[in-house]
Amino acid sequence: MNTEFLIIFCTIPDEDSALAISKALVNEKLAACCNIVRGLRSIYSWKDTMYDDSELLLIIKSKTSTFEELEKRIIDLHPYEVPEILAVPVHKGNENYLKWIEENVR
Repeated sequence: MNTEFLIIFCTIPDEDSALAISKALVNEKLAACCNIVRGLRSIYSWKDTMYDDSELLLIIKSKTSTFEELEKRIIDLHPYEVPEILAVPVHKGNENYLKWIEENVR
């Protein structure tokens, strides 16, 4: 089981924020890749109010060793008071793809 690598999910309210966060993470080598998924509809409760919002989803490929710094960078750049940042360990994957992540994340 390989848990050196992570997939991180982060919802974003708009395209500009998604691009800014994605470019910062990749440029700073905190992530090898960020996918921006459009068309997300989120229904959630925040401060006793129910919301039904359009959002985007970032799917971020990174490593466990850089998670704390990546998380801090997202929090610094994210417009939400409490951004969704959920990391899921990668147990298996294409070895060449995992090697590429290794080469592109510090």
